[in-house]
Order: sequence, then structure tokens, then C-alpha cells
Amino acid sequence: MRSILVIVAAFLLVACVAAEGEKEYVLTLDHSNLTETVAKHNFIVLEFYAPWCGHCKSLAPEYEKAAAELSSHDPPIVLAKYDASDDANRALAAQYELQGFPTIKILRDGGKKVQDYNGPREADGIVAYLKKQVGPASPEIKSKEDAANLIDEKKIFVVGIFPEPSGEKFENYLTLAEKLRAETNFAHTVDAKLLPRGGPVDKPTLRLLKPFDELFVDFEDFQVDAMEKFIAEASIPVVTVFDNDPNNHEYVNKFFDGTNSKALLFVNFSTELEAFKSKYNDVAKLYKGDGVSFLLGDVEAGEGAFEYFGLKLEQAPLIVIMGTDDQKFLKDHVEPDAIAAWLKDYKDGKLKPYVKSQPIPETNDEPVKVVVRDTLQDMVLNSGKNVLLEFYAPWCGHCKKLAPILDEVAVSFESDPDVLIAKLDATMNDLPKGQFDVQGFPTMYFKSASGNLSQYDGDRTKEAIIEFIEKNRDKPVQSDSAKTDSAKDEL
Repeated sequence: MRSILVIVAAFLLVACVAAEGEKEYVLTLDHSNLTETVAKHNFIVLEFYAPWCGHCKSLAPEYEKAAAELSSHDPPIVLAKYDASDDANRALAAQYELQGFPTIKILRDGGKKVQDYNGPREADGIVAYLKKQVGPASPEIKSKEDAANLIDEKKIFVVGIFPEPSGEKFENYLTLAEKLRAETNFAHTVDAKLLPRGGPVDKPTLRLLKPFDELFVDFEDFQVDAMEKFIAEASIPVVTVFDNDPNNHEYVNKFFDGTNSKALLFVNFSTELEAFKSKYNDVAKLYKGDGVSFLLGDVEAGEGAFEYFGLKLEQAPLIVIMGTDDQKFLKDHVEPDAIAAWLKDYKDGKLKPYVKSQPIPETNDEPVKVVVRDTLQDMVLNSGKNVLLEFYAPWCGHCKKLAPILDEVAVSFESDPDVLIAKLDATMNDLPKGQFDVQGFPTMYFKSASGNLSQYDGDRTKEAIIEFIEKNRDKPVQSDSAKTDSAKDEL
């Protein structure tokens, strides 16, 4: 009897698994079928994930729910997933240039066209976003009802107005819409009077509708590169607002993605906003089109920015400029009337760059010495010593694992005055441009006493590091008196 129950239970378990399998609408791909599966689809959505990734686990039920709903779309929209952390799968995943997990890509034309998925991460948002992506890049507006259904007054929207929807300009416009469809909403029409803003036109016109500043801008150069540049520049407010309002986040991202120098003014919105807003806006208008973009941030929302720059909240109101050459310029406790003159000094090249550095330690008696930006020249670059310098991040697990090993290395050289083992927190100190290439943590560099600089890429063991130092160090040069004393000893 017991054996029968076991068999029945096993059968029910198999049936249950089979039933669950039928409910899985997300395709699971691996290296053996990825290329073949993608090639079969004109449109497929592919999530690259890792089983240990917390964000991937949070996305999974939403992704599955969206896949179930989209399976009944006409035509069906296929969602798939690919474990890019699996050793066997990594080679194929590498071609998609993943920056982290989860990464979602939209693949068109059998994988010939690849674009980033920049939409929501919850089921309803995924469904709405992908339905729009699978349709035409630029639907036609034929009535005011079409315009009302397509155009979100709170979002940026680009409309091509063509009295005759044909010819080179129209084809260029469609090429642009296809290229930018992931991040920008497009439509086209033959009648500008159907649009909520702007007057009639009698020639091909690109009209950008936006919920800020002048509300719409027209453009008439239909070269693809020119249109793309126009959209990028016109999509950024004269002054981007950085606060806790999620509606502003899109514009903050565009601000930081831009190629201009960036001016960031941080004030307390609850007590100082009115005093600064109009004057800062006037300065931004003055320099609009002159290579500088402007952001006005709330101190409360900008705590992460303060940490990034190595600043304290009590230094606000403050303004920071991030130059295109990676230089930074700063003025704290700034007054509203002083902003214009300070910006002019920046444009005239009269400002001294700001360099972020942690305070110099009052005591520095651990085996591994602490280096900050303000001591980097004296302790490392101009020290005349053989220095192994670790660039680390406090949150880095590999750095924490390396720390006791470097301690042992430092102790082994403790009696050698010509060797120094040191570390620098690369998240809190600016690095000299062009000298160190720190792309991840930990990164180690060795500077010989004579000034030769090389990156250490060996094993992270005490023995390997010591061997590297001994092989690459410069031996101390004996003085003439020392050589004479040595000769006398031999006699």
C-alpha cells in the first residue's frame, strides 16, 4: 500500500511540475539555442540575468506575468531569459556588452538590430512599453482623437509634420524614429492643426512638444544627425530640476547623459528656492547654447551628489561645475547675485580646479599606510621609494579579502625604509588624470624608486606580491663613503 502511495505521489508531483511548466511563458535559453531562437524572431525580448542577483529575482514574477499577457498579443510578443553568469553561456553573452544584471535587450530582424530596453520593470509597464515598441516607430495622427490618445502632455513627444508624407525628408525622419524609438515617442501627421501646441506649417517640420520652458520647438533640418542632436538638446530644460519628484528623473538622466559641461546648484528648496530660482534661470538662459547645461538640486535629494564630490551638506548653497575635461570647480556658501560673475570667471578660465581629497590622517601607523589625494605626490609619486599602492572601495568585497594579505606584505617590509605598502580610497579621492587607469576594485599599481609606474596584475597572494616587488624595485644606491667602508672591511 505504501509503495502505491509513493508512486501516486510521484505521479502527482510530475503532473504538478508539468502544469507549472505549461504556465511558464518566458523562454529559457542557453548557449545551445540562443542564436537559433533569436534568428527565428522578427521581434524578441531577452533578459540577461544571474540566479544570485536580487534585482533579477524581483523582476522574475513581473517579467513572467508580462510574458503571459503578451503571448496573446497579435502577433505574440516573445519574452526570453538567458543566464549570463553560467560559464557555458558567457561567450555568447559577451557580444551584448552587458554592464550588470538584469539587462534587457530588444532584438529585431533575427537579432540584426539590438536596442536597450529602457522601460518599466513591473508587468503592466512592461506590457505597455513593448506593445508600443512592436508597432510602427512613428504612428500617423489622423485626428485630434489620435493626438489625444498618443501624446502625453507630461512627456516629451516628437511629431514629424509632412504635407506630403514621402520623399527623402520623410524617409530620414522614419530612420530617426526607428533609431530612437526606445527612448523617445514619435508620430507624424499631414496637418499641424491636429496637434495640441504650435501653429500650422506649409513645409516639412519636426516639432518637439515638451512639458517645460517654451512647450514646443520647431526644426527644419532633416539630416538624421542634425535631428538627433536637436532632440537631445531640446529635451533638456534650460534648468533641470533635481528633487524627489519622479517626473523629473527622466530629465535628470538626460542632463547627466549630455556632452556639455554641467553646472549644478544645490540649495534648500524649502527655504532658499525662491531666492535662487529666477537668478539661476537668467544665468542658464545667458549661457544656453554655449556648452554649459544647468541643474538646480534640492539639498535633501542631492545627498548622493554631496558624497560623490566629497562635500558636506552644511556647505550649501553651493555650485559645482563638471567640465568636459573631468576638471571640477566649486563655490560653497554662494549668494544668488554672485552666480553670474562666478560663471563668467569659469568661462574666462580664471577659476582654480577643485580636487576631492579625504582629510590627511592625523595618525598613520598601521602597516599599510593611508594615502589621500593631498598626500599622493609626497607619499607615492615623489617619495623616492618603491611603493605598492592599492586603489580600493570601502564596499568592495574583493578589497576586504585582499586587506589582510596586504597587511602581511607590509609587515614583511616593515624594516625596509625603501619600500612602502599603501592604499587609497578611490571613491573619496580624485586621481591625477592620465596616470592611473582604475576601472574596478581593487586595482594595484607599483611605483619604483626611480619613478617607473606599472599595474600589478599578478596573483593576490602574499608570496606573489612580495616576489613582484622584489623583482621590480630599485635597490638603494650606496654612497661613496659606504663603498669605502665596505672595501676596508674586505681588507
